Amino acid sequence: MPTQGKKKEPKLSEAEMEIMAIIWEGGGPLTSNFILDHLTGRAWALSTVMTALARLCEKGFVYCDRSTRTNYYTTTLTRDEYLERESRDFLEKMHGNSIASMVTALNNSGAINEEDLNELRKILDKK
Repeated sequence: MPTQGKKKEPKLSEAEMEIMAIIWEGGGPLTSNFILDHLTGRAWALSTVMTALARLCEKGFVYCDRSTRTNYYTTTLTRDEYLERESRDFLEKMHGNSIASMVTALNNSGAINEEDLNELRKILDKK
């Protein structure tokens, strides 16, 4: 059961995730034109990228430095921090915080192979 009063953290849309991936991979402050030049898979207009960047800033995922003539965008969290947060949310919502339930579902679906099992054993052995 979800905790009452718990603030819902913002999520990334598919398009926002594409932009975040470029910013994460870019490693430093990036311009909107740099981001546009590195987007693939669909036709992007600069205005669309700018709108998405504004939303990412509003959601708190991206910081925009407007101190110069050109705006520079950086992330406010790492890819790993985002993945950890989303993984916790998924585990809570879909499996009631039960790792066993999640691993069982993945195993039953055929998503876990022998190599994955060996990695899981190593992780558990370290704990």
